[in-house]
Amino acid sequence: MKADSIKSELESYASTVNNFILAFVEGKPKELYQASSHYIRTGGKRLRPFMVLKGCEMLGGSAERALPAAAAVELVHNFTLVHDDIMDNDEIRHGTATVHRYYGMPLAILAGDILFSKAFELLTFNCRKARIPDKSIIHMVEHLSFACTEICEGQAIDVEVASSAKFPSVQHYIDMIGKKTATLFEVSCALGALSSPNHTASDIRNLSSFGRNIGIAFQLIDDLIGVIGDPKLTGKTAGNDIREGKKTYPILLALKNANKEDAEKIKRVFGTRGKALSQDIKEAVRIISHIGIEQDVRNEARRYLHEAVKSIEGYSNSDARRALQFSADFVVGRSL
Repeated sequence: MKADSIKSELESYASTVNNFILAFVEGKPKELYQASSHYIRTGGKRLRPFMVLKGCEMLGGSAERALPAAAAVELVHNFTLVHDDIMDNDEIRHGTATVHRYYGMPLAILAGDILFSKAFELLTFNCRKARIPDKSIIHMVEHLSFACTEICEGQAIDVEVASSAKFPSVQHYIDMIGKKTATLFEVSCALGALSSPNHTASDIRNLSSFGRNIGIAFQLIDDLIGVIGDPKLTGKTAGNDIREGKKTYPILLALKNANKEDAEKIKRVFGTRGKALSQDIKEAVRIISHIGIEQDVRNEARRYLHEAVKSIEGYSNSDARRALQFSADFVVGRSL
């Protein structure tokens, strides 16, 4: 299976998941449900649902059988995005206004709550319609509810780190993103295994390990994009993580490797939110870009990618396994 065909399949699966969700997330008041589906309608690769579907296929199941679980994961992801954008004061996502900017804060909070509750409705009612056994559904609910708790804990740690005058250690940062980001990739792969009719406990462990390592690699690259990413490619404001004072791995590396003068320039605009001049933020981005941290961050991400691929190398070399491996390569190779 070639990379181009897998990319085409990723787009096809994303369309299937989008259509399924848009048909499911409907109701009144109309504006509440429009806010809830805002990010579904404005873009996204649907990488997490893709891992659910391909994980199930790799173990002999069908994408159709795993579709409710894949949609549930995407709803939880969107729930976290809505609330994360509120906490981070982000105004743009996927090149358009964030939910709270477009619909207002009260409706955005409620939209996030709708997405959360609808995810568990999918896991119970719709998974049963897909003929998944009740025992597997119970395990799915256990895995997803635990993941949601971990995500909230990770977000709370992120808030705590942001409010502290100190910068975290690299290990503390990895532990934080393990909860905040990697957990949802992990549970995506676990739900893929649980959707398969003939899964084993070993399958759940192996796919969970794959997802967790991919999730850490994903956040490393995402944080790199948040610091030096091109707004034309990312749809995000340039230097947003610098402006918002996010103490991420790329920032830790930049401050460690910069000379004293450049480090001071970065610190001067770090966490200033709307107070710093645009040209000062651009100068900080330029300094960080020229320090050469991109390769270091990508190398660290590739280390986790290698561990992920090891988790599934014992399975037959099927199209589904190769698709999962491609999704891992995509995570690390994303353009800035």
